[in-house]
Amino acid sequence: MTGRLSDLAEQVLEAAKRAGADAADTLVMDGTSISIEVRAGALEHAERSEGVDLGLRVLCGARQACVSISDDSATSIATMAERAVAMAREAPEDPTCGLATPDQLAQNWDVAALDLYDDSSAPSPADLERMALEAEAAALAVDGVTQAQGAGSGYSETSLFLATSNGFRGGYRRGSYSTSCVAISGEGQKMERDYHGEARSHYADLPDARSIGQLAGERAVARSGATRPPTGAYPVLFDERIAASLIGHLVGAINGTAIVRGASFLKDALGQQVLPKGLSLIENPHRPRVAGSRPFDGEGLPVNQRALVEDGVLTGWTLDLATGRKLGMDSTGNASRGVSAPPSPSVGNLALTQGDASRDDLIAQMGTGLVITSMIGSTINPNTGDYSRGASGFWVENGVITGPVNECTVAGNLRDMLMNITPANDGRAHLSRVVPSLLVEGLTIAGA
Repeated sequence: MTGRLSDLAEQVLEAAKRAGADAADTLVMDGTSISIEVRAGALEHAERSEGVDLGLRVLCGARQACVSISDDSATSIATMAERAVAMAREAPEDPTCGLATPDQLAQNWDVAALDLYDDSSAPSPADLERMALEAEAAALAVDGVTQAQGAGSGYSETSLFLATSNGFRGGYRRGSYSTSCVAISGEGQKMERDYHGEARSHYADLPDARSIGQLAGERAVARSGATRPPTGAYPVLFDERIAASLIGHLVGAINGTAIVRGASFLKDALGQQVLPKGLSLIENPHRPRVAGSRPFDGEGLPVNQRALVEDGVLTGWTLDLATGRKLGMDSTGNASRGVSAPPSPSVGNLALTQGDASRDDLIAQMGTGLVITSMIGSTINPNTGDYSRGASGFWVENGVITGPVNECTVAGNLRDMLMNITPANDGRAHLSRVVPSLLVEGLTIAGA
């Protein structure tokens, strides 16, 4: 597959050169996806999509433009290149845009070691439907579940090839298999909903559909009879299911785009303590069979393991070439891109240092407080770190869960929250972001 994409990439670069571009890069992607949804024991929706997408970025001096198409004919490629060059010549100058220098480009990588694609036969639509039906049936079999909102299963594979006019050529393929289920307990205005879903890069690693549906059902039943918690300042445990969202705010605050704009509550925190001592946040793009792994970044630069935070101290920003140039720094190999836009910085696989205590240990330790298992809405001030989100979960008294709660808001300041986290030891190793449950002291809960 990458052989065909390589040929298309060469055609795109040649067309850009003929159209008058000084430099160019192209991302060519070919993908197939199948998704099946069932409800009430019957097929509700089936969808299959496949196609090729070609993206071209051209540079004319210090000006750039991006154009994408889904037609790989020679005529369409030539037209795309001509339009891209015409757009670039009208674009504002940006002295920081541009390709990597040849010595910056990745030279050697081992795609096979990442094991991102399952060579075994892909599941058929009938297989996916069977899995979705099994998940739904397992949820409905849980005592207390009144209905299933639906279940689904899907498969996708994507091949991509990146080529630049200054010599980089590289491509790889990745796949994904998933099953999910949403279950409901109760009736009328007392209905409560919860879910469970799993995704893996290899079919054999995907958990049994029945176990996925059963857990969705059990979670929905556990939410039966939810009430509003009291208002006040209490410790809050972010369950492992949603703990990565808290660390995600830290990751967003050190993104090069936010730093360049000055729109970050951590813009002056480089070299400072942002997490408790002993905690590190490690990016590792080389983990086998993990969705966020890749052999090179979106600009053809090598990717390496690095500590974003080490022993609690913020060690650096997340940069692509352009944001690095704006800040007078080197790229960290974090460029990400699609076919229709220029590269921008982002991180993939992350792992936060896990603690010694279990989730139950932290619940016992918190005394009285809130365990959050679901969040809705978001009011985050990126400049100050002020944080407010709707939440639901379980109330804790004397270290014991007493019942489900909903319709509450938790608020605090992210800088303070991040400095007061205690991690559990329940981070799931197969996820791209391995973040355990996190206990945070002193948040304000607005409830009853």
